[in-house]
Amino acid sequence: MGEWLDKRFNITASGSSIHTEIIAGITTFMTMAYIIFVNPAILSEAGMDFGAVMTATCLGAAVGTFLMAFLANYPFALAPGMGLNAFFAYTVVLGMQVSWQVALACVFFDGVIFIILTAGKIRQAIVNAVPYTLKVAVGAGIGMFIALIGLIQAGIIADNPATLVSLGNLKSPIPILAMIGLLIMAVLHAYRVKGALLWGILIITIISIPLGITTPPEGFFSMPPSIAPLFLKFDLKGALTFAMFPVIITFVFVDMFDTIGTLIGVSTRAGMLDEKGELPRVGQALFADAVATVVGACVGTSTVTTYVESAAGVEEGGRTGLTALVVGILFLCALFISPIAKIVPSVATAPALVMVGVFMMQSLKNLNFDDLTEITPACITIFAMPFTYSIAEGISWGIISYALIKLLSGRGREVSKTMYVLAILFLLKEFAL
Repeated sequence: MGEWLDKRFNITASGSSIHTEIIAGITTFMTMAYIIFVNPAILSEAGMDFGAVMTATCLGAAVGTFLMAFLANYPFALAPGMGLNAFFAYTVVLGMQVSWQVALACVFFDGVIFIILTAGKIRQAIVNAVPYTLKVAVGAGIGMFIALIGLIQAGIIADNPATLVSLGNLKSPIPILAMIGLLIMAVLHAYRVKGALLWGILIITIISIPLGITTPPEGFFSMPPSIAPLFLKFDLKGALTFAMFPVIITFVFVDMFDTIGTLIGVSTRAGMLDEKGELPRVGQALFADAVATVVGACVGTSTVTTYVESAAGVEEGGRTGLTALVVGILFLCALFISPIAKIVPSVATAPALVMVGVFMMQSLKNLNFDDLTEITPACITIFAMPFTYSIAEGISWGIISYALIKLLSGRGREVSKTMYVLAILFLLKEFAL
């Protein structure tokens, strides 16, 4: 078995070992296992069945990660993406008053389009057209949006008719517990504890039981919840409307840059780029991501994407698809812990959302703050997402403002033709809706 694994994944040739790859896989899983609890918590607010979403989350993650292992032979893990699930639930379903069946169909078309883009050269053209500044800003803006959702769920931020938002009642148990959870997660991360978010969620869940916020599980293991309430329940016809076009494009846009950013960032850290600074077999990696999104939509979850937490396994020495294979197996094993997942309260997952926001904001250090034609559209992108409660609006106005500011500043040649086309399309979308 060991010889077959070594030959199949080129483990020795990659300077690794089977033991190292297994440890790396366990490490990656520990750092991203929080999605098993957080994704159902978010999508259930859109009216989707919690248990079915948990099953879909694990299945989508497992399928995507297996594809990454066997097609691309990279140590990258996949799961329903943070930010994309928030866009699905809070912007599309709750904000636009669209049914989750239609939103799920948009995710399905996102995956199909991503497959087509990956098979051709269109994907590269779009990726190269959007400036690095906006790529960073989109990630940071999504981070702010996710953090805002977490703070609201924790009761730390509350609505106010006079000022729109204000500080919540910090004397009540929920905000106090959430702040304790945030403190635990931050400190554990400072000490480089693997799975810091997961440990924080579990600790706050345990504390919540004697406080009456949640109830003890009837058992620790059970058969996976049925995906029947969600399986193939998308409304394809409802998604094929002009109003849903910008939603589908937003899913594609965010998925594309989130995936590519993660692949390049983690592979750079692992020394996987070639002499041209490119990632070999990137087409296979993107194809795995795209197919996983289609499968995820079929079983009932939002867009599946490559996780930056894969860097944790890379830091442990993971260099091949065996690391991803281990992660996928562990996600399948997680299907049988639904009794534990069901008792996790929002007060336990809310601080995890804030911490994810913190991680996504770290990329801002790479922006050029001295060039106002760059930093202004970046800030517009970042500000628009939480303040309009819409990732789509942030992306739209970021692209529009970038093209206009560069053009009116006499630096229009710095903007690609593709960017101008995107800006025009987003302007038409804004005035049409």
